[in-house]
Amino acid sequence: MENITEENILFRKLNKNDRDLFVSLRIIFLTECFNNEIIESNKKQIENSLKIYFDEHIGKNNFIGMVGEYNGNIVSTAYLTVFNYPANPNILDGKIGILLNVYTFPEYRRKGIAKQLIENIIKEAKLIGVNRIDLKATEDGYNLYKQLGFIDDKDKGMGLKM
Repeated sequence: MENITEENILFRKLNKNDRDLFVSLRIIFLTECFNNEIIESNKKQIENSLKIYFDEHIGKNNFIGMVGEYNGNIVSTAYLTVFNYPANPNILDGKIGILLNVYTFPEYRRKGIAKQLIENIIKEAKLIGVNRIDLKATEDGYNLYKQLGFIDDKDKGMGLKM
């Protein structure tokens, strides 16, 4: 594999024509993250839900999906969902992005591709007025996010599964 540089990676935003591609990339990400525990019955439901989600959000200011391509092949992907919250002193106009699905295929990892991809998402987020980007870091991604300026959240986030 030749030396991968910013010049030979094409970063682009996904558009509505990329919906099925993005569904398949999300399934790859989920399969790796959940150790292949996605069984066929759940996989079909997840695919259908993803198609609906992406149809509703791709191309709007509440979603940024991006990929990195090398020699015509997708090598990395990530997306940002944007939510509007009531303003508070930390988020004056209430726009928060959640960075999700940051994934680089194993043979392309540790080459700076994910970093460049996230930097592009950050630029796009600024253009639509996002004030803050949150994420849940994996152990593998933690240092990358620190390099990019993400800080540990002092809030003790919690969730309730319904």
